[in-house]
Amino acid sequence: MNTKRLFGRLAAASLLISSFSLAAEAQVTTHRVPKYTGPAQARPVRSTPSYSSSSATDGVKFGVRAGVNVADVSGDAVNTFNDLADYTKGAVTQEMKPGFYAGLYATLPLGPRFAIEPGLGYSEKGTVLTGRIPLEQFDFLNAKVTATGRLAYLDIPVLAKAYLTDGLYVYAGPQASVLLSGKARVQAGALGFNAINTDFDVKNQLRTVDFGVVGGLGYQFQNGLGLSAGYDYGLSSLDKNNNFDAQNRVIKAAINYSF
Repeated sequence: MNTKRLFGRLAAASLLISSFSLAAEAQVTTHRVPKYTGPAQARPVRSTPSYSSSSATDGVKFGVRAGVNVADVSGDAVNTFNDLADYTKGAVTQEMKPGFYAGLYATLPLGPRFAIEPGLGYSEKGTVLTGRIPLEQFDFLNAKVTATGRLAYLDIPVLAKAYLTDGLYVYAGPQASVLLSGKARVQAGALGFNAINTDFDVKNQLRTVDFGVVGGLGYQFQNGLGLSAGYDYGLSSLDKNNNFDAQNRVIKAAINYSF
């Protein structure tokens, strides 16, 4: 009798435990998230423009620049350098003078696409004037006179740079140029020989400070190297006594390195 009663109690306990287990499993199952078996879908990612170190986002940068000038003088250039017209009676042709320039600069970012770039550099400018000596009896000698104006300036530009794409930019701004030296070389000769080769110092006849505007475009690579080309347009007359009206004009190309 005791045995039957013991087995009965065990069966009842087993049944009770099974009931609680099924109820708990059913409760957990109702909160289970069904597994998704379809194709995975990527979340859309909003694209934002990025600018590398070749644009204006990496803080203040310093750099060096060097290149070549092809310079000229507009206006009354014939009278600019020691009255060349007296030698040639006005029969003068004008040519562009090659030169050199080099300097330092700092790039100050104003945002992802804009920067201000003040600079300081040495720049060679001037012009070349060539004329024939107007003496008919010596025409067969092919006698010529050449005057070369050699001007050296300390250029101080303040440029605004705008990036069109990552690396590619345009620039423009004012420039003050301090005259360091001004010389004119007059050469006269015939049949390929120079009979006259004289240098004149004309610095005291020229303005000490020349004002102008500059503009151009360039490309800055991510490794720090860059290329640029531009034009200097002088606004001031070179003669400080206002005896003639002539302004500097310069085409330039350069390579630079920013660090």
